[in-house]
Amino acid sequence: MSSENYSAEHLRYLRSLRLKALCVRGTQLLILVGLFVLWEIAASRGWINAFISSQPTRIWAAVVRLAREGELWKHLGWTVYETVLGFTIGTAVGIVIAVLLWWSAFFSKVMDPYIVVLNSVPKVALGPIFVVWLGTTITAVVAMAISVSIIVAIMMMHTGFKEVDPNLIKLVHTFGGTKGQVLRKVIIPASVPTMIAALKVNVGLSLVGTIVGEFLASKAGLGYLIIYGGQVFNMSLVMASVLLLLVVSVILYYAVTLLEQRVTRGRA
Repeated sequence: MSSENYSAEHLRYLRSLRLKALCVRGTQLLILVGLFVLWEIAASRGWINAFISSQPTRIWAAVVRLAREGELWKHLGWTVYETVLGFTIGTAVGIVIAVLLWWSAFFSKVMDPYIVVLNSVPKVALGPIFVVWLGTTITAVVAMAISVSIIVAIMMMHTGFKEVDPNLIKLVHTFGGTKGQVLRKVIIPASVPTMIAALKVNVGLSLVGTIVGEFLASKAGLGYLIIYGGQVFNMSLVMASVLLLLVVSVILYYAVTLLEQRVTRGRA
């Protein structure tokens, strides 16, 4: 087969891939638009109660009103800031603790039952405790986000450390490598995929923790808007806040995915 024929076939293959990806994205967009159109028609014609379910036009009007009053970016900013802060601290501290558990078998055995217990406790139950201890401040909200993400980071990273090929560790020891060198040269690089997976899980969990914290202790943020809208029976505000929350979660998830692509490209 000549190089020209090969190139033509390769180009056709790439075009087919792009076409398939475009079809997938187009179908996803059609489903989303269709759901909103059906929702609007159902509310307008009385098939569903627009007072308790709202409708897209009312939700859009609520978003526009928030933007006009200068409240939209304030509440979005608070939720994103608290989530990123809780996610960063919880994941970083969780990774450090996982390293300590890998480093010391004695420490790992001592802490194992406590980690299991902390993982099994519903984190929502800790919310009122944080409010009493830290007050109705951003600190309590961030603490809630940290409590949700830290245990997952510890367990996922510690498991990833233990699953590294022991032959690689033996090889480094054979050449006189120290435990610190094993950690830097073998354990951490081999656990990058696990670390990325932990980030993907934790970014969603941190957002959940933030919203729960805002339900209990915040005077700003999307969680606060949801609670306030429910109290005054403004379902358009509630639905707008929920949809904005979905947008934030998608953006944060794809930010981690972008980080994964850059790290993977650097390791390739």
